Formats: sequence, structure tokens, C-alpha cells
Amino acid sequence: MGLTEDQVFDRKDFSDEALPKGDYELCRFEQCTFGNADLSDYRFIECTFTDCDLSGVILKGTALQDVTFQKCKLMGVHFEDAKPFLLQLSFSDCILDLSSFFRLKLKGTRFSSCRLHEVDFVETELSGAVFEACDLSGAVFENTLLEKADFRTAINYSIDPEQNYISQARFALPEVVGLLGRYDIDITQ
Repeated sequence: MGLTEDQVFDRKDFSDEALPKGDYELCRFEQCTFGNADLSDYRFIECTFTDCDLSGVILKGTALQDVTFQKCKLMGVHFEDAKPFLLQLSFSDCILDLSSFFRLKLKGTRFSSCRLHEVDFVETELSGAVFEACDLSGAVFENTLLEKADFRTAINYSIDPEQNYISQARFALPEVVGLLGRYDIDITQ
């Protein structure tokens, strides 16, 4: 496995011809397609993916250390299969529908203007995470650590305070009613 440093990959289709297996440091992937690509055991360190389609990629044993995704489509990605060691991610303007972060430690992770429909956050550590202007419709939070997480500009979330750890988490009206869903009550203004 070779080391590729400080390279720009522009408009490449890696769903047909695989990205060479190896370590990628300080690389930028712009408008690339990885649809259902097997990226198992690759290492991405301080890399940025912009305007890429990574839907269905396989991340078994993949190192994702300080990786940024901007304007990417990441539908159905099982991030929990990636290496947990030094895992650090950030997402901006991404579509992450049906993806899973099951049991990952994502302390302080930033999700900005992302669509996170039906995403699995079960038993995930998201303390200090920020969900800025995110749509969390159908996202599953169960035994999730959300201490000091920021949901003030997030919409469509449903979080059961009795099934999650939400101490000092930040919420705002009117979306804070997403904490009361389990009670089947009618709230009017």
C-alpha cells in the first residue's frame, strides 16, 4: 500500500475503476463518484471530499482521521465499520440518509446543513456535537450520549429524554417538542 500526499482527484469515477489501495494524506477529492466502492482498509488522513457521491461505500477497517465531507451524498454508509482509532469527521451540506454511526465515539462532531433522515445514532457518543440547520427526520437516538450537544437550529428530531443522555444539551422552540413525542400529547400555541 502506497502513500499519496497532497493530491487533487477531480471528476474521477471510482465506482468502475477502484481508487488504488493505500494511505491518502492531505488529499482533496472533488466531484468524484465512489458509489458502492469498497474502501476497506484504506487510510484517509486530513482529506476533504467535496461534491462527491459516496453512497453505499464499504468502510471496513478504514481509517478516517480528520476527514471533511462537503456537499457530498453519503446515503446508506455504515460509518461504524470504520476504524474507531482517531476517528474524526465533519459534514457540511451533505445527504446522509439511511447511514449508521452505531456505537461510534463522535464527540464534538459538526453536522452543518445536512439531511440525516433515518440515520442510526444508537449508542453513539455525540457529546458536544453540533447539528446546525440539520433535518433529522426519522433519525434514531437510543442510549445516545448527547451531553452538551447543540440542536438549536435542527429540525424534525425525536429524542426520548428517558432513553438518552441529554444533560446540558441545547434545544430551541418550536422544535424542542421533539423531546415529548413518546407522550402522545397535543401541543398548541
